[in-house]
Amino acid sequence: MPVVPLPYKLTAFAYKDYLSFGYVCVSLRGAEEMTRQFNVNVYAPTMLVFKEHVEKPADAIQARGMKKQVIDDFITQNKYLLAARLTSQKLFHELCPVKRSHRQRKYCVVLLTAEATKLSKPFEAFLSFALANTQDTVRFVHVYSNRQREFTDALLPDSDTFQGKAAVSILERRNTAGRVVYKTLEEPWAGSERDKFTLLGYLDQLRRDPALLSSEAVLPDLSDELAPIFLLQWLYSASDYISDCWDSLFHNNWREMMPLLSLLFSALFILFGTVMVQAFSDSNDEQESSPPDKEEAQEKAGKTEPSFARENSSKFPKKGFVEVTELTDVTYTSNLVRLRPGHMNVVLILSNSTKTSLLQKFALEVYTFTGSSCLHFSFLSLDKHREWLEYLLEFAQDAAPIPNQYDKHFMERDYTGYVLALNGHKKYFCLFKPQKTVEEEEAMGACGGLDSSLHLGDSRGKSSCGLGSRPIKGKLSKLSLWMERLLEGSLQRFYIPSWPELD
Repeated sequence: MPVVPLPYKLTAFAYKDYLSFGYVCVSLRGAEEMTRQFNVNVYAPTMLVFKEHVEKPADAIQARGMKKQVIDDFITQNKYLLAARLTSQKLFHELCPVKRSHRQRKYCVVLLTAEATKLSKPFEAFLSFALANTQDTVRFVHVYSNRQREFTDALLPDSDTFQGKAAVSILERRNTAGRVVYKTLEEPWAGSERDKFTLLGYLDQLRRDPALLSSEAVLPDLSDELAPIFLLQWLYSASDYISDCWDSLFHNNWREMMPLLSLLFSALFILFGTVMVQAFSDSNDEQESSPPDKEEAQEKAGKTEPSFARENSSKFPKKGFVEVTELTDVTYTSNLVRLRPGHMNVVLILSNSTKTSLLQKFALEVYTFTGSSCLHFSFLSLDKHREWLEYLLEFAQDAAPIPNQYDKHFMERDYTGYVLALNGHKKYFCLFKPQKTVEEEEAMGACGGLDSSLHLGDSRGKSSCGLGSRPIKGKLSKLSLWMERLLEGSLQRFYIPSWPELD
């Protein structure tokens, strides 16, 4: 779209102190090079986050219905750089929070370096080490020693050894008053492989023995390096406003300015007329200030009525249709791998021949459950992603026995009508297996006699024994009961170590 979406504007305003935001309309000329460089699908909104390395995005997300909650979650995960610079005490609290329990330990690896050596080898080596060792319990930051002198001196007791050189300290905050326990590398940080190996050894030892941080200190508050002076801030705002007015008056076409001037004079005329009317009608003020008692009673009665309606409306579907998206390699990350906690994706397995009939029946069965915002509905093509499905079914108990090379029906195994409820955050799924109907068993029995006379690779033999649309729809006849058990939490869960790639 040529116009920036409103949810993206709201997110940009909310995080304006942490990130810079931009917008590219892929339908304009000149955007082809960027879409090719970053492999962007032009038919779906895409967000790219760039950090220290601007030639390659640090993270990306792509979804057709990109809602504001999805954008906020994505920005929150990429709010800081890989090795952010501590410029204020507020940022220090956010990046290095205070330890609240033994299970919530947060360690900070701090690089103490001079401002002029940021692009030198020590900083680049520290940045590459942070990129290769990203963890939930470890945060990498750096500080300019010449701007935060008191903070640096508290972590470097022997100042002669590190005079004019970079140093690395591992610290853990114990309280908000500034008390920390830390461990400083004995040698200055030069960015060599030996320094990286030493730091990695300390971090591995810290997981097993938190007592490695044997030194204690009370850190002073960091000075706010980016705090603007009020007078300069006011002068900058005034100059920007004057320049905007100058450009609007002398560089724009007067015909374009006429609607704005007409609106301005109309507002002034209405304001002047309102003041004149109020000046000569004192009696109207008393009537407007005291509303009738009947209106107050109606408002009170109206406030009590919608409460029951709101409670009932949440149980019914909010839309008149079921939104079912295809699970592909583009939507796989946003619809499953990075699915928000508490949300599940209900995936229907189908083939090209059964797509229309199964989708219609699937929509009828799950329509009553679309009122829940925690459920998402998708479908997976069996013709494209059979290996991915069979890998998942190996973790289900007796759900899909692993076929061997002597099983002649291995590639003919029918998974159409299977439904998977996938929990991307906790890495488990629930399985719905369709039960064969009477019509399907009769059709399969009628086709059993033809298997001996037809070759296994003959596609015409398969199509002649195909099932009608009614037996295919009958596979999902008990899906609504299974969905109720899914919401109750009484279904068996099959856990997997990690989600496989969807090729």
